[in-house]
Amino acid sequence: MQTLISDSRLLQDQEWAARLMLSMEPWQTLGRQSADCLQAIQESFLAVARDSDGPTGFILWTTSGLLNGYIRTIAVSPAHQGRGLGQALIAHAEANILAQSPNVFLCVSSFNPRARALYERLGYKQVGRLENLLIPGHDEVLLRKAGPSWREFRQTCGGSAE
Repeated sequence: MQTLISDSRLLQDQEWAARLMLSMEPWQTLGRQSADCLQAIQESFLAVARDSDGPTGFILWTTSGLLNGYIRTIAVSPAHQGRGLGQALIAHAEANILAQSPNVFLCVSSFNPRARALYERLGYKQVGRLENLLIPGHDEVLLRKAGPSWREFRQTCGGSAE
C-alpha cells in the first residue's frame, strides 16, 4: 500500500494528530493533555502520512527561534510502525528545514530508547542533556544533525541566520 506525505493545515488532521499523541508514549508518560497537543500542532508545520485507509503518521517542526530547524514531534500509528514511515516523515521535515537552516535539532526522552536509536541511525548526534526538563527523573536528550556552518550555509544557499 502506497503512503504519501504532505503538508497540512486541515483541522481534521490536527485533531487526528492530537488524538494519536494522546494515545501513545512518550506523551502519556509526559502527561500531555489535548490542549497541549493541539497548541503544539498549531504552532508548528504539520505533515501527515496517509495511505488509502487514511492518516498513518505525522511530524511537526519549526524553523524559527534559537534552534532554527527543530523537529518537535514524530508519531506513527502502532499498526504502521516498523515500516520506515518514521524515517520517511523525518526526511520530509529535514528537506523543508535544510532549505532554511544547516542544522536539524530534536529532543528525545531518556525513556524512549527506540526513538533515539532511529535518530542516531539517521545521523543525529547528542549535543546536550536537559535533566528533569519535562518530568522528574527523566531527561530530554538534545540531538543535532549538522550540516555546514551558518557562514558556509549563507554563502552556498543564500540562507539567512536569525
